[in-house]
Amino acid sequence: MERRLISAESVTEGHPDKICDQISDAVLDDMLGQDPHSHVAVETSATTGQFFVFGEVTSKGYSDIQRIVRSVVKNIGYTSSDIGLDADSCGVLVALSGQSAEINQGVARLNSEQETAATREERYEAQGAGDQGVMFGYACDETKVLMPLPVHLAHRLAYRLAQVRKDGIVEHLRPDGKTQVTIEYDKDDRPVRVDTVLISTQHDPEATQDWLREQLVKHVIAPVLDEVCGTAIKHDDYRVLVNPTGSFVLGGPAADAGLTGRKIIVDTYGGAAHHGGGAFSGKDPSKVDRSAAYAARWVAKNIVAAKLAHKVEVQVAYAIGVADPVSVNVETFNTEIGGVTREQIQQAVRTVFDLRPAAIIDELDLLRPIYLKTAAYGHFGREDPDFTWEHTDKVDALLAAIR
Repeated sequence: MERRLISAESVTEGHPDKICDQISDAVLDDMLGQDPHSHVAVETSATTGQFFVFGEVTSKGYSDIQRIVRSVVKNIGYTSSDIGLDADSCGVLVALSGQSAEINQGVARLNSEQETAATREERYEAQGAGDQGVMFGYACDETKVLMPLPVHLAHRLAYRLAQVRKDGIVEHLRPDGKTQVTIEYDKDDRPVRVDTVLISTQHDPEATQDWLREQLVKHVIAPVLDEVCGTAIKHDDYRVLVNPTGSFVLGGPAADAGLTGRKIIVDTYGGAAHHGGGAFSGKDPSKVDRSAAYAARWVAKNIVAAKLAHKVEVQVAYAIGVADPVSVNVETFNTEIGGVTREQIQQAVRTVFDLRPAAIIDELDLLRPIYLKTAAYGHFGREDPDFTWEHTDKVDALLAAIR
């Protein structure tokens, strides 16, 4: 049997880049909560004891950026300079300006009066994409949430690592951390065994590495593997690596600068699918970098949920200011089920899904302040009712279109 190993990583909410993602999405949520039609493109950078929030915003609301930054940092667990960052005393610089009028004219061609009088079709046709770009969505039947097993496990481990810290189950843990999982696949491209689990976690100086390894295996690794793998995936002989450098006391922005949008593969499919390059956090849904990537996942997941293929990647491309996608492509990697063809599936997608930006926003109800919780542990494969792009509500329509 051919042995093939595939790995994927995740990071905890205390990782410097993820802190920045969460701050950017917290600002977005605050503005959408006041004005659902806010246009937001906010970035955050971080270094030792300092955050810089910058970008373009057009909104009827007003956000207290200082308060938002400190609230996010405190909720993550950075509450003391002893661990490298104190939410109450860190510096916050803000540089926000209005959205470019040239970009705005492509996404807001109707004024409020016209918007009220317009039909749904007129609204959908009037709102163009907020930028050009290529977005990808992916789904496969390796897990019950239709995500690749390596990245799904990595996210679950990262989430559990933060949970045992916050709940006091494992003492001496600090907020920064990373996980990585390596899975063995057989000749039929199916996952069969957990090969390696890697956890790097920030900790207090008094925690020994042997004690830390024992605690993480007992309270993080074993419970997650048992829950996710069950009896289907072998996980009784995997290798465990904990803090391979020997210690991890200094973490967060004090150890490594952070920036919004620097974990795009962690945010998506762990490298199992292509990526168009656009980040998600800090962007309102008029930006197709975010909304179309969510829609592409929605399409791909419904195809796999309908048992039309074992594995699907959906590519959607846009031109700035143009409503209709430039292209929509469905790739099934020759995994179609039940005698259907890739061409039939692609035609069914065109029939069932309206991928114009305004239609996506309506269908997925994206003008809500739901984005902060997307900013850590993956935007996909999460069982949360607010993650509407995870709903498999188009299965029957796809099957009907195929028939």
